[in-house]
Amino acid sequence: MAISFKTIGIIGRVKNPEVKETLTTLVYFLKSLKQTILLESETAESIHDTTLPHVPRNEIGNRCDLLIVIGGDGSLLNTAHAAINSEVPVLGINRGKLGFLTDIHPTELEKIHAILEGKYFIEKRFLLDAVIEHNGTMIGADSALNEVAIIPDMIPHMIEFEIYIDNQFVCSQDSDGLIIATPTGSTAYALSGGGPILHPQLDAIVLVPMFPHSLSSRPIVVEGNSRITVIISPKNKTSPRVTCDGQAQIKAPVGSHISIAKKTKKLPLIHPLDYDYYKTLRSKLHWGKKLQLKEK
Repeated sequence: MAISFKTIGIIGRVKNPEVKETLTTLVYFLKSLKQTILLESETAESIHDTTLPHVPRNEIGNRCDLLIVIGGDGSLLNTAHAAINSEVPVLGINRGKLGFLTDIHPTELEKIHAILEGKYFIEKRFLLDAVIEHNGTMIGADSALNEVAIIPDMIPHMIEFEIYIDNQFVCSQDSDGLIIATPTGSTAYALSGGGPILHPQLDAIVLVPMFPHSLSSRPIVVEGNSRITVIISPKNKTSPRVTCDGQAQIKAPVGSHISIAKKTKKLPLIHPLDYDYYKTLRSKLHWGKKLQLKEK
């Protein structure tokens, strides 16, 4: 059943001139449809529109029924962190390079009109929670829509760690790090590390070793409700870092336990009815076109 959107929140990556252009056009378009608009504060400052209400980024998810993000996948990731607790549906207008998550083209604003009329579907994407503990004390925590990555501190070098899944020992590993990704993140950092593409409707998590010392260390896909624990070996001379979606960086001292599990709340993504995931893959990854076979 379609949701009736009464208040439309807008967030844009305002440092990009193209985003400003699309933002101005979108505001004009929504005004012409007599929609109630709420801008994120920094976004509002960029277009100098004093007629529209605005709120800080951390409040906008609680004040609107639909949140439109203008920018690239990075912009949508940032918005996801701000909106996840309210579970407000998010729609992306692509002004970035790839656009796996932002699937409305700036010249296709009529699709937004159709969405406001109820012609859309919602796809819920799960996130990961990462908790870092040292000597029984929590020293950091964050969430990730794409991936949790364990990477070296400043200078690239091998990290030694142990992996457990649901308290069962999997392996010890020496590598440049480890990427733990959702299906959403399987087309991001994990893909560049040689991981597989997971369809977004799969309830699964992929673990991708980064430049492992052993050639037999391969990516592994596990069930989505698995609890993954990574223990940083005391043999390491430096402390690696834990990043969530490439944002917060938390030091993980030797002996740390890093626990990763599915977050309870999900991010609802809005798609137009003509959204085609495989078409997106073909377009973004430059896959081959369908062969036109001649009839005999």
